[in-house]
Parts: sequence; C-alpha cells; structure tokens
Amino acid sequence: MPADLNDYFKKKRDEEDNDNNNMPDFIKDFGKKATYIYVIIVLLVLIVIAKPYTIINSGEVGIKVTAGKYDPIPLEPGIHFYIPGIQKIIKVDTKVRIINYKAERDTAFGNVNAGIIEKPAIQVLDARGLPVSIDLTVQYKLNPQGAPQTIATWGLAWEEKIINAVVREVVRNVVGRYKAEELPIKRNEIAKLIESQIREKISSLPNKPVELVAVQLREISLPPKIKEQIERVQIAKQEAERVKYEVERARQEAEKRAALAKGEAEAKKIRAQGEAEKIIIEAKAKAQANLEIGKSITPELLRLKQLEVQGKFNEALKTNKDAKIFLTPGGAVPNIWIDAKDKQKATSAQR
Repeated sequence: MPADLNDYFKKKRDEEDNDNNNMPDFIKDFGKKATYIYVIIVLLVLIVIAKPYTIINSGEVGIKVTAGKYDPIPLEPGIHFYIPGIQKIIKVDTKVRIINYKAERDTAFGNVNAGIIEKPAIQVLDARGLPVSIDLTVQYKLNPQGAPQTIATWGLAWEEKIINAVVREVVRNVVGRYKAEELPIKRNEIAKLIESQIREKISSLPNKPVELVAVQLREISLPPKIKEQIERVQIAKQEAERVKYEVERARQEAEKRAALAKGEAEAKKIRAQGEAEKIIIEAKAKAQANLEIGKSITPELLRLKQLEVQGKFNEALKTNKDAKIFLTPGGAVPNIWIDAKDKQKATSAQR
C-alpha cells in the first residue's frame, strides 16, 4: 500500500480515538447498557419463537423425552423447560376416561370428546354360533406414576392396545359360553364375569399401567329369530301362569263355597239341636209343672175353686136371671151356661 494511504488511515484512527476520549462517560455507559438490552431482547425473541417450555395442567402428567429416551419420572403440573431440538415434553391425560361401545356408531376408533371415546358395539358369537351385539361402558384412568413406562411400552395409542383389546377379548370369551336365549336371563351373572375378568387381565399387565374404575353392561342385542322365540316363550309362560292362577282361584272359590255350605249346614244343625233341646226342656218343665200342680191339688183346694166359680156365676145371674146353668161332670170346673132368651146363640166359656 502506498505510504500516503497508510498515513491517511493512521491519522483517521487517531482522530477517532481522540473523539472517543473526548466523549462524556454517561454516553459511554449508555452504549454498553444498550448492548446488554439488545442481547436480552434477542434472547426473549428467541424464547418466544422457539418456546422451550410447556405448562402441564391438573389431571395431566408430562413425560420428558431427551434424544428419544423417556425420563422415568413424570413431570407434575406446572411450567417445565426443555431444550428444543434435543428434548420434548409429552402431556398425557390422567383423568377418568370412558369408552362407550354403542350399536349406533360404526367408526374404526370413534370420536374423542371430553375424555369419552365412542366405539362400535362388540359383535360376539354365542355357544351355537349366532351373532349377538353387546353394548358396554368402560371407565378407566392412566396410572400417573407409571405413565412414562406405559407410553414408552405401548405408545400414545395405549387405550387401543390395552383397554379396547382386553375388553373385546373378555366379552367374546364370556358371552361365547352361553346360548343367545340364556343371555337376558343370566344378565347379572354375565356382567359380573366380564368386569372381574377385565380387572384381572389389566391388573396382570407389567407396571399396572391402567386403573379400571367400572364396567357396565348396558344392553344385549339378540338376533330377531331369538327375540321372537323368547317372546313366544314368555307369552306361553304368562299364559300358563294365568291358567294356573285361574285354576287356583277356582279351587279357592270352590273351597270357599264348600266351607260356607258346611258352615251353614253346621249352623242349621246347631239351630235344630237347639230347638229340639228347647222343646224337650219346655216339655220336661211343663210335665214337671203339671206333676207339681197335680201333687198340690187337694179336696179342700177343689172345694175352694168351686166356691170361687160359683160366686162368679151368682154375680152373672144377677144381670141375666133367665140363664140356665149346667155343671159338667166331676165338679164345678169347668161350668157352662146357656142364655134361654136366644136359643140361636150360645156362649161358652172355660175357666
């Protein structure tokens, strides 16, 4: 480079150094602070763009994955940072979830809505090979402590591989033991078997990945022919019960009438016996009275009675002087008199 150019640049640098030396200190400090501020702003922009953090809500756990390796300790609810490009955090739901097996749906996996998965009803063959449709509801939740191992082993489709697979297997094995017409009758027994076997199979999985909350058997849909057969059997049973009831009722009515007739006959018999006993008692009483009366009659008593009657006749003769008096044989009692004035009329009296 020519000497004059070197001298020019050297002179220029000297002038700039002189200017910097002559600059006030606060200007120098502001320049340094501005550099720091620029660096902080750049870092914040990078954080916002890269977003190297995630927020885990209640009812969730986080699984940190570093270069493809799952951290065995789940992340609790809160804010967690990671290194973008090297790490990532997978959030999984640990709240109670539901799978509804419904006949109305016909999708491969169903729709997920607020933790509810709808799946097609489970089609099963009964003991004779007849098709049966089962509607079922399963409630379950992921084990939070074992969530990293569960996701690492089963993947994010763990519900399909664990819950759905076990439920369908158990329902087919249990229902396949029965004939279609037995299913409605043994519904409670079948429901208990399904729930107990699902619990047993899920509990036997390594690390117990899922907690089963409940299993409800909602509906058993039978083939139309089996339904008609069951209805006919039910109608026949109802008719038999009705006939049996009518027969029993007729028998009870007959027994009631027989009991009433027997009771009436017994009552008549008792009344007849009472009347007979009454007559016998009255006859005995009368005979006894007559006997006592006979014992009490004496000649003096007869004479007294004759005098009493004769006195009554004497009183009668005072008003009817033409009357004729006849004494019956044996004494003065009874006595008969006839009014001689009117021979067409006669009056008799006994005393």
